[in-house]
Amino acid sequence: MTNRIGIAGISGRMGRLLAEEAAAAAQLTGGTSRSGAAPGDAPLYPDLNALAAESDVVIDFTHASTVAAHAAALAGAKTPWVLGSTGYGADDQAAIEAAARIIPIIAAPNFCTGVNLLLILAEKLAATLPPARYDAEVLEMHHRQKVDAPSGTALALGRAVAAGRGVKLEDVIASGRHGHTGPRRDGEIGFATLRGGQIVGSHTLSFTAGDEQISLTHHALDRRVFAAGAVRAALWLQNQKPGLYTMRDFLAL
Repeated sequence: MTNRIGIAGISGRMGRLLAEEAAAAAQLTGGTSRSGAAPGDAPLYPDLNALAAESDVVIDFTHASTVAAHAAALAGAKTPWVLGSTGYGADDQAAIEAAARIIPIIAAPNFCTGVNLLLILAEKLAATLPPARYDAEVLEMHHRQKVDAPSGTALALGRAVAAGRGVKLEDVIASGRHGHTGPRRDGEIGFATLRGGQIVGSHTLSFTAGDEQISLTHHALDRRVFAAGAVRAALWLQNQKPGLYTMRDFLAL
């Protein structure tokens, strides 16, 4: 295995960081770019099919709108896929699952080790604290350019809480962005979304009762933490069988 890593969307902010981390840890194949530009002297490929044919694994932090097409292209090339895009829907998820029958895929809303440890703690706390006593609320803030809200990581925290409580997040979500208004009901999981400046990513999960509050907080100070985690996951993924993996699988948590 030559560890040739291709980067979808190599000219974007994350794409450039991914390229730097890939070049430092393995061999950077190059990437694709809608702008027709690539950082430094990185080779630029006309499309994902061409990039996949020359790569041992492709890292993709592009956009939710590309997920289904990228799933088909990477499955066709039999190239493992590290997917960091968020905000995609049920049809895209189905495309990912279909591709995972052919290639190994690791899909995660956040490739930071600290966040994934937070998810485990969130599930354990939720399983212990009675939902009728402890209101679960997720507060997240990101840079003003971020499109999806709540963020993928915020939703992952909500799903961890729901899993700990033995329910589905879709049945208990409480968010103004999902049309929810009125007082909080027992067992609901609330979300608050803030946007501004160039905040990389800040997430806080709080369990609040009438007499105490327990909070878990993670602040990402540099986008490079996501890029470094994704590259490590890419090197691991090449040795896996076809299937859909998570960061918990990678970190053996």
